[in-house]
Amino acid sequence: MRFRHPDGSTVHLAYCTNVHPAETLDGVLAQLRDHCEPVRRRLGRDRLGIGLWLARDAAHALDTDPSALRGLRAELDRRGLEVVTLNGFPYEGFGAEEVKYRVYKPDWADPARLDHTTALARVLAGLLPDDVRDGTISTLPLAWRTAYDDERAQTARTALRTLAERLDAIEELTGRSLRVGLEPEPGCVVETTHDAIAPLTAIAHDRIGICVDTCHLATSFEDPHTALDALTEARVPVVKSQLSAALHAEHPHLPEVREALAAFAEPRFLHQTRTATAAGLRATDDLDEAVAGHALPDGAPWRAHFHVPLHAAPAAPLTSTLPVLKTALTRLVGGPVPLTRHLEVETYTWQALPPELRPRSRSQLGEGIAAELTLARDLLTDLGLKELP
Repeated sequence: MRFRHPDGSTVHLAYCTNVHPAETLDGVLAQLRDHCEPVRRRLGRDRLGIGLWLARDAAHALDTDPSALRGLRAELDRRGLEVVTLNGFPYEGFGAEEVKYRVYKPDWADPARLDHTTALARVLAGLLPDDVRDGTISTLPLAWRTAYDDERAQTARTALRTLAERLDAIEELTGRSLRVGLEPEPGCVVETTHDAIAPLTAIAHDRIGICVDTCHLATSFEDPHTALDALTEARVPVVKSQLSAALHAEHPHLPEVREALAAFAEPRFLHQTRTATAAGLRATDDLDEAVAGHALPDGAPWRAHFHVPLHAAPAAPLTSTLPVLKTALTRLVGGPVPLTRHLEVETYTWQALPPELRPRSRSQLGEGIAAELTLARDLLTDLGLKELP
């Protein structure tokens, strides 16, 4: 979906396909047929943006076979879909029964991460619509925080500088300008937008910036205005933003709140949980650690890294951090000039919701994704952006 900003530029809105597990190119093509095109039709649009997640095997197939890449591009066009952004964070196995810490491997100190992201960039250059010059990719925020020392940090910085040089070469060859954004996430080396400033200014290349995920922003109790102002002052580009909402518990000391939170503790993904105290953030790596005992103080609200559907907040006594998303979006695209032009709804946890909240069919999942995009569209038009055909 495209929108005209009051400054005359185009803002793109997509939804991320990591909600649909697929490891191979055939799986990606099936996603377009079974999920993405039906969502477009539900919205009544001639064109729908999707933020493709391409696992290692799918990316490799597209990068090494020009005819396969041309075929995917033709299939996108045939189904009324377009791609301006990729989710390069998960490497493989995102649809596995247990993902947890595996999603942070390989990290940016491992050559495999540079190779994969380079492949994604070459693929994206071939998928961009004819009238779009700029593409973006979100990626792992360097590494999970453990086993990351000065030597690995230097290796990661070198890899990102190499990536920037490769992106320069891709533009010289294709005329397509690509940027990559580190996506701060709780528990990682770069957990917050503040954590991103030092490494990104050290790399000092405008092709490497930040991807602001509003669920992660909220989970770490960051104020959107403070965070985005600091990025602007530091000249760190906001490459893209993922529109998502975290799980919020206002009164975690109450037994009924603990019981409600426990229903969201599940075995597939990590749900890092945070609370803000006078001494700073207190944290657990997963939600079950928080609800099981006394790992976190419970005198102030808790937030958990669980991407809840944007249009459907959890039932009381829980809620979501949708207000944080709205505040961030106002700052991102509500000013005289947008801070970013690529927005991506990223609720990948539909099948990890408590059983009674999960979609029971492909059709119900499509309805939910369409409802999220409708909410995002309404937020954008309320900010003065005009939806384009």
